[in-house]
Amino acid sequence: MRRTLAPVAVFAGLALLVSACSSDQPQSAPPTTTGTPGNTQTPSSPDSTPSSPSIPPTPAGPPRLTKILQQPVDGQHVVTQQRKYLVTRGSDDAGVTTVTDRASKRIVVKHVPPTGFVAQSPVVIDDRWALIEDIRDDGPDPQIRAYRYDLSTGKSVDLASHKALPRISEPEIGAAGGTFAYSSTDAKRRSCLVIAELASLKARTVSCVADPGYVADPVVSADSVTFSEITAPQTTRRCKRLLTAPLAGGTAKPVVAAKNCIQWSGASLRGATVWSEIGASDPDQYQSTAYVRETAGGSARSLGPIVTDTIVACGNWIHWEVRTVTEGVERFQLQRWQPGLARPQRVYATPPDAAVTPPTCQDGNLIFEVAHLGAGSKYTEALQVTTA
Repeated sequence: MRRTLAPVAVFAGLALLVSACSSDQPQSAPPTTTGTPGNTQTPSSPDSTPSSPSIPPTPAGPPRLTKILQQPVDGQHVVTQQRKYLVTRGSDDAGVTTVTDRASKRIVVKHVPPTGFVAQSPVVIDDRWALIEDIRDDGPDPQIRAYRYDLSTGKSVDLASHKALPRISEPEIGAAGGTFAYSSTDAKRRSCLVIAELASLKARTVSCVADPGYVADPVVSADSVTFSEITAPQTTRRCKRLLTAPLAGGTAKPVVAAKNCIQWSGASLRGATVWSEIGASDPDQYQSTAYVRETAGGSARSLGPIVTDTIVACGNWIHWEVRTVTEGVERFQLQRWQPGLARPQRVYATPPDAAVTPPTCQDGNLIFEVAHLGAGSKYTEALQVTTA
């Protein structure tokens, strides 16, 4: 099992969102709407091109931020919030995952990883089902195990026993609602990108690469899946490139790179793609350079530096994180873009001495968590971004 995630230590010294829960039942915070710390537009790069008139931006007001949960740093942490369920994890090592009915506050699932395993984000969830993944990457026998829970009964099935669903072979899962994408190894030892439906477990293979190459980093939007393909790993001929494929069916097509073979991850939406590039030998894997292309044959323009592995499509937008350091003070921003806009918009900016998790998407709403680590009380708050 390969671990292909960038070493993005978002919360220094914390294992947020990949850790376990306390015995306390999680309580949702009141649905209080907070003010947006900034919805100004960041400057465009000098080589920006006019927006395509054929793809008008979706009418949208400023994003609305709602607090989901506020907890101590070592308390519960939000994995996702579905319209019926809240999914949380706590702060010990294994990662017990709790699914709570938002209306009744009743815990419907409490998933305890087997000994030696650690819970892995995300949790794929819809109105009835939840997929929870555990990994063991230490020792001579690394494994990935995934379980589908029936939220009406609380019962689970180990997906390794479901013969029609190709087995998960890489830890990264991309999801949008009940559709998810992941890597699997076929009978020819090829690494393949699979798209599956949570409710039916019907699956189709999108693309494969021969061993020792592999596919990884799937990001699912409302209409497509974008993923990376790595060939000749651990050699001087190593090449990592991005491809995108429509969810409705069809072949995967490459995302033309600014610099060949160093693409990391990206997201596609309505024919446009935002992606990042970082060389495998670059000493700073934490930051990448982002690019956007409005159409497959259009020109690429730079979006500047971003935090590696934070690009996610949600609703009508593609989002990512940016890190800035001014006079020694580190801050993070959450930015977004959609086809038709000349430049990104800022959705959220952290105060000093705060860090933010990579955003996730559920039911068209963006969810992220901010850790306030400065002087005084230290706490985390999970926020949901709702946009038109």
